[in-house]
Order: sequence, then structure tokens, then C-alpha cells
Amino acid sequence: MFKNVLFPVDGSPDALFAASTVAKLVKTYDSRLVLLSVVQPPPPSINAGGEKEPKPGGMNSPEAVAKLLKGAQTLFAQQGIEAEIIEREGKPSFIICDVADEIDANLIIMGCRGNGLTGQGAAESVTSRVINLSPCPVLIVP
Repeated sequence: MFKNVLFPVDGSPDALFAASTVAKLVKTYDSRLVLLSVVQPPPPSINAGGEKEPKPGGMNSPEAVAKLLKGAQTLFAQQGIEAEIIEREGKPSFIICDVADEIDANLIIMGCRGNGLTGQGAAESVTSRVINLSPCPVLIVP
């Protein structure tokens, strides 16, 4: 049923909380698990001369994302689940849907506080955009 499962991770408590649901589902259906993290380039800052300069990376740096993905992969390995990792750069909602399409995902599982799914925040929410653009079902773990 769920041959290929995509789990986008971002280091948030919501993603960590969703990991147990991911593990149960992947074990139940003997699914292939793909972990994805997206480096979103920070907007450039303006220096004293009025020129744009990239801001330092922080959690969006490729190094931090690689560490996050390796940690998530280890977490699943401790539960006997082999997980592939993919790191991409771009707008998270679009990249998540593109990767889901590329790997022929049958399901995307995402953690979410639920704050952005209704009202004014819905248009800005990565989760809402993924729900609307996804090529497959999306399971949201509140």
C-alpha cells in the first residue's frame, strides 16, 4: 500500500514527534523510507555599501542539514529501519512535492502544530502548500 514513504525533517519538535508514527507505518507496510531536508537560502542582507551579501547559514546551512539528516537516519536505524537521505536547496513546499514525484512516493508524512492550517497562516504554511501541491496523499501528525 505505502511502498515509498517520504518524511521531510526540519529539526522541529513537530517532526521529531511524527517520527514514531513514521516508524510504525514503515514497519507495518515494509515501506522504503526517504528522509528529506531542504536548505532554504536566506535572503541576502545589505552591507554598508548598499550591496547584497548572503547571510550566514545557521540551521539552513548545508552542514547543519547534513547533521540533521544523519541524526534522523540514525534514529530510524536504531529501530531497525533503513532510511535513505536526500538534501535539496529551495522552497520547502515545492521541493517536498518534487521529491515525492521523483521517488514515486505513495505517502508524505509531516509533523505540524496546526497553527498554519486554518485562517490567515494557511497561505504561508509549508504544510498547507504541500497538501495542495502533493502528487500523493499527505499524512499530517499533529
